[in-house]
Amino acid sequence: MSYRSERIWVELIAGSRKTSNFCWAFILFLGSLGFLLVGISSYLGRNLLSLFPSQQILFFPQGIVMSFYGITGLFISSYLWCTIWWNVGSGYDRFDKKAGIVCIFRWGFPGKNRRIFLRFLMKDIQSIRIEVKEGISTRRILYMEIKYKKNRV
Repeated sequence: MSYRSERIWVELIAGSRKTSNFCWAFILFLGSLGFLLVGISSYLGRNLLSLFPSQQILFFPQGIVMSFYGITGLFISSYLWCTIWWNVGSGYDRFDKKAGIVCIFRWGFPGKNRRIFLRFLMKDIQSIRIEVKEGISTRRILYMEIKYKKNRV
C-alpha cells in the first residue's frame, strides 16, 4: 500500500504479518508437535497419536532424536509467532517534497531499540540505492548515502 500526491509519498511496509509467515509458523508448530508426541509415545510405550503406530519406534536412539527435533521445532515456531505478534519489520517510508524531509520508521524486537525512526533532510541525501533479492529468502535493503558520510542502512 502506498499514498502518493505531488507533495508527499508514503509507502507502507508489511513487516512479518504476511500470509506466508502465518503458514510457516503453523506448519512448523504442527510438525514439531507431531515429532514430540511420537518421541514421548515411544518412551511411554503407548500410542498417543492414533494415525501413526509409534510402538515400533525404539526410545533409544530414534525416540530421543524425534523428541529433540520436536522441542527444537517448538522453539523455532514460538520465535516465528513472536515476530508475527510484534510485527517486526513493519513501518513506513515517507518522502515530503515540500518540507524536504525523508522519514523511515520500522518496528523492531521489544527492548531499547523497538522503534527505529530515521529522519533526514533531502538536501543532505546524496544518493539512495535499493537492493531487492526475490526468491525463497527475499531481502530488501535500503542504502542512503548522506553527504560527507558513508553508507547508512
